[in-house]
Amino acid sequence: MSNDITKQGVLFKGLTKKALVARFDQQLASSDGGAILLKACDERLGLSASIAACLRDARQQSKVAHSYREIFQQRMFGIACGYADGNDAARLADDPVFKLLAGRDPVTGLALASQPTLSRFENAVSSAELLRMSEALAAAVIRRHRRRKRKVRRITIDLDPTEDPTHGGQQLSFFNWHYDRWCYLPLAGFLSFDNEPDQYLFCYALRAGNAVAKVGCLSILKRLLPRLRKAFPKARIRIRLDAGFTGPELYEFFEEEGLEYVVCMGKNAVLLRFAEPLMAPLRAALEAGEDINPSFGECRYAAHSWKKHKRRVIIKADIALHPGREPKDNPRFIVTNLKTTPKFIYRKVYCARGDIENRIKELKLGLEIDRTSCTSFNANQLRVLMTAAAYVLMQELRLKARHTGCARAQVNTLRLRLLKLGVWIESSLRRIVLHFPTSTPYADDWRRIACSVGAVPT
Repeated sequence: MSNDITKQGVLFKGLTKKALVARFDQQLASSDGGAILLKACDERLGLSASIAACLRDARQQSKVAHSYREIFQQRMFGIACGYADGNDAARLADDPVFKLLAGRDPVTGLALASQPTLSRFENAVSSAELLRMSEALAAAVIRRHRRRKRKVRRITIDLDPTEDPTHGGQQLSFFNWHYDRWCYLPLAGFLSFDNEPDQYLFCYALRAGNAVAKVGCLSILKRLLPRLRKAFPKARIRIRLDAGFTGPELYEFFEEEGLEYVVCMGKNAVLLRFAEPLMAPLRAALEAGEDINPSFGECRYAAHSWKKHKRRVIIKADIALHPGREPKDNPRFIVTNLKTTPKFIYRKVYCARGDIENRIKELKLGLEIDRTSCTSFNANQLRVLMTAAAYVLMQELRLKARHTGCARAQVNTLRLRLLKLGVWIESSLRRIVLHFPTSTPYADDWRRIACSVGAVPT
């Protein structure tokens, strides 16, 4: 009955001079025709192939209709196109473009995996396979930028925890007092090269809701650093971290590995005494009715747990001013081994990490990476990995669009301009032709990007 209703047309009266009829009767058509760009990006990166190769398929192969690679591609491309939920598979199983993306003939190919098949896939992956898949994702990102940039002077690593609200009985979901809700606390990792403004996702690790910020930091770095040094042997590696990543074991690891580090740390009585000579003039200027600007200084400091090993601490002295509130001292402290001036380190190095908040916002609002509604923790980790892979493809698409009007577009805008294109598909013995509307607004940008990922003009 529902299928008949879908095919039934509707009549609008009074909207135009002529009767206006709408029908869903074009079988060899899709509303996601532009997504072929994602497949071209995936083939050049080898992303889905390398990640899916980490999976062990224990199913009886004679009865398998959908390989794990096809299922992974189906979910990855679907998420990139805005279909975040596995339930959407029932709607897309016969879509000719999605069959084409998964390597099947768009016309004669069998339907894609159903929602129950996808659910079984999500719940069949082990912790060891998830670890290998995470490493394959990072390796694909590093390999891509090694081809793109032959000479790199500095690589910057940014790690940042974020919140993933949970609703239900998900494993390892805990109530977190800071966020005042039940949640997971994922750790997102990004790489940036030299002075480029973009940060490229290389990991997204789901963690229990009661995890402290630095949990998993060292294990991620121990797997990442050898790959970075092999790909970029002459590059200096810098790491920037927020206030939750403090502890002598982290600083000692950074120093043993020869990393440049810039790490925010919480205030304490000793550090406040060091900051007092900078804070006092600001208070006096404020009381005199003068405008105040932050001032910067530094000190040598060692906590008891640091084994009396003093490190350089940058001090930013400031007073927070909010309408209707009393002025409040707002000193900030940065532990670092960099040698440049305190002001440069704070404003040009540390504050630049704030842009990863925009990347995390893209992951959540553009790709719904927090759609972790499975009961199993491993299944939820697989979901965020598939979403992370989709984001890597979207970042590659944006990189290829750098000479077009989409060069700085967010994920939602890239999807609207380049992927959500109506298409009619014509298939013959020799070729498949995608017929897009002649009025496509960003057709020139689409063609330029297509040529940058291997297409040739015809």
